[in-house]
Amino acid sequence: MNGGGYETHALLWSGTPASAIDLNPIGYTYSFLYGANGANQIGYPAVTDTGRYHAVLWHGSAASAVDLHPDGFAQSYGFGISGSNQVGYGEALADGFHHALLWNGTAASAIDLQPSGVVYSDAWGVSGSQQVGFGFGTATGGDEHAFLWSGTAASVADLNPAGYVSSQAFGISGSVQVGNAAASNDYEHAIVWHGTAASAVDLNPMGFYSSAAYGVSSAGQVGLATSLTSTHAFLWQGSAASALDLQPFLSAVDPTLMNSIAYGISDAGVIVGNATDPSGNTYAVMWTPVPEPSSYALVTGGLFVSLLRICGRFSRRPR
Repeated sequence: MNGGGYETHALLWSGTPASAIDLNPIGYTYSFLYGANGANQIGYPAVTDTGRYHAVLWHGSAASAVDLHPDGFAQSYGFGISGSNQVGYGEALADGFHHALLWNGTAASAIDLQPSGVVYSDAWGVSGSQQVGFGFGTATGGDEHAFLWSGTAASVADLNPAGYVSSQAFGISGSVQVGNAAASNDYEHAIVWHGTAASAVDLNPMGFYSSAAYGVSSAGQVGLATSLTSTHAFLWQGSAASALDLQPFLSAVDPTLMNSIAYGISDAGVIVGNATDPSGNTYAVMWTPVPEPSSYALVTGGLFVSLLRICGRFSRRPR
């Protein structure tokens, strides 16, 4: 965070607090990391002399940072990474709106994914040759709709489900996409798709009025659900009935943690997110299945929780 003597730095862990690597590059004031894949990471630091954000690709160290900021954009942000591909968005100089962007490791490789009939778009997730995000414009009736791309603006598929006014997609793994959608005059519900609007499944768990899914892998989908009193991290296996509340697994840790969110899950079932204590301090959290899972049944058997402390507060979505 800025102010109060603190600055936010992107951090990379390998499972323990002691393993933390500060990725903030020289020449950047502060930085945020949003995605990791193998030895590569994606995020966006702020350039010291301008204070503007640039999407950056790292390879495990601050010195490895590659500035992905393309020509024609005032600022750029990186959110998702898969193999050699990265996604995010840029603020276009031509119209001042967000344009979803796809990179292949360099600023010069940037592809503008803004579809026809859309004035605003973000890309948040990538898997193989496909990307997910959302946008709005005349093509969506003025409401945000979840999008699935296959590498070009013209390839866009609208994932907004029938009966829902708006939607957003945040994560993708293989043929599965996750995000949320809202019916008219209703709260957002976590959604899982399989490539089409018609395939949408509402994941909202019983007892919670709203939810969202942010991460997905072969081990399941993760995100959050909100009740009248709190927000809890959740794990799903493709249906609302499969919902597993991850908050109870935090009950044995010190300090007391009141709210939690899950952002990512590996194919091995390791889940990452954050949680807050009563004073508003935020902690990076890792839920590890015990024993290591080969099925969902093992995941429900127990989760080992690791805390990696963060000072300050964290926001998933800069707007």
